[in-house]
Amino acid sequence: LNPALGDRLVAGSTDQLLSAFVPPEEPAAQPARWLEASEEERQGGLRLRICHEKPVTQVTWHGRGDYMAVVLAAAGHTQVLIHQLSRRRSQSPFRRSPGRVQCVAFHPLRPFLLVASQRAVRLYHLLRQELTKKLRPNCKWVSSLAVHPAGDNVICGSYDSKLVWFDLDLSCEPYRVLRHHKKALRAVAFHTRYPLFASGSDDGSVTVCHGMVYNDLLQNPLLVPVKVLRGHVPTRDLGVLDVAFHPTQPWVFSSGADGTIRLF
Repeated sequence: LNPALGDRLVAGSTDQLLSAFVPPEEPAAQPARWLEASEEERQGGLRLRICHEKPVTQVTWHGRGDYMAVVLAAAGHTQVLIHQLSRRRSQSPFRRSPGRVQCVAFHPLRPFLLVASQRAVRLYHLLRQELTKKLRPNCKWVSSLAVHPAGDNVICGSYDSKLVWFDLDLSCEPYRVLRHHKKALRAVAFHTRYPLFASGSDDGSVTVCHGMVYNDLLQNPLLVPVKVLRGHVPTRDLGVLDVAFHPTQPWVFSSGADGTIRLF
């Protein structure tokens, strides 16, 4: 979609990039189908449709905006696909199944893909196509994943109500395990500018913590809980389903099973 909001030049160059595609003479076999939007759909902002064989459970963008990773509700090695917009190519980065994939995230600075399965978080080097690190959260079931904007720290939420902080320079074991919630965690997020991270849980609350990461490698990260935000009403044993920070302001958005989106 190109909603044509904000800067006209950006919206125009988005359309330019998408319309500059020249189909190859011999289209290669791909794990997904790319379809152009009809003229009627283009009026509503729709530009491309990527058709998958199984339901899509997560979409995440790469920082540069040309790639996105998709997690499918499927078994086997085709659970994760990476799409490249400018060349309209889809590829499956794995030959073997990395376990049941919960979510994936691109590293903000280096060519790494983080893949969270039920019991482990794996770091893959996309250029070398090899496994770089395997993090062990020591949780029963990992639910969510977020990478610090500086790239050296990772947080995971789990369904057994733990939030696990990893310092990638220190070890593959958790640096700290936080138990701020009474019920399952469904979402975790870092702020891109402020030293803040948040977690949303089925107890209906969002916990915001101060997470200071120092440039000095000898100094460990400082983690302090700041605020518990309540507003969602737990519905059918589900509470907060997702949290996201505003890119520049110290605001946090949360979506709940009660059908509302709250801004704190």
